[in-house]
Amino acid sequence: MKKLENKVAVITGANSGIGLATAKLYLQEGAKVVLSGRRQEALDQVANELEGDFISVKADVANAEDNKKLIQEAANKYGKIDILFLNAGVAPPTPTHEITEDHYDTVFNINVKGPILAVKEALPHINDEGTILFTNSVVTQRGFDGLGVYSATKGALRAYQRVLTAEVKPRKIRVNSIAPGPIATPIYDKMGLPQDVVDEMGKGFAQQVPLGRFGTPEEVAKSALFLASDDASYINGVELEVDGGLSQI
Repeated sequence: MKKLENKVAVITGANSGIGLATAKLYLQEGAKVVLSGRRQEALDQVANELEGDFISVKADVANAEDNKKLIQEAANKYGKIDILFLNAGVAPPTPTHEITEDHYDTVFNINVKGPILAVKEALPHINDEGTILFTNSVVTQRGFDGLGVYSATKGALRAYQRVLTAEVKPRKIRVNSIAPGPIATPIYDKMGLPQDVVDEMGKGFAQQVPLGRFGTPEEVAKSALFLASDDASYINGVELEVDGGLSQI
């Protein structure tokens, strides 16, 4: 039997990178998947790459009404939700002396407000003994220049996860997170930096990883499958580092 047979999964930030790789794997393992992203053209494109029972919903997680729409469309299509994977996030680098209010608001709205509001909307629709999964980051354990606001959002999200784990315990809903290190995803291309700067940044990150390379979205997706499946039935409240050992040195 497939690991997620007939489970319903909602994945934010699912039009590329970790979210898309996870959507593909969940579908292979028998799940019904609701994919969301901010760009309709990207969602339309990835729909051609997927096989299985799924729908896509255009939704900006920073927008309260979009979170309501996402969860409502998922419930209308599939009924109850078994897996809520809050993966959407941004990481635009900005040195501390250049941080603006707009930068702060943008990163916190997407990385913190979005997941919190999505959970609020989804809780009435999540099955008891379901699972909530977040994409966090190794930046909560290591300091990287220019990522002050991004790191603060992930620290806030980790603190919120701990509280949520306690609050949903009467329903036996498991709450876990994945903390990737450097992963080869389009997030680096969205930083607004010249390609040569991005390439050099990537080399620098890779050199710090004990395994000496970037991870792949597919490697993170396998961890997301594990934590969402019955294989992790007694794992709750943890943050799983998927970082090639970066956080341990």
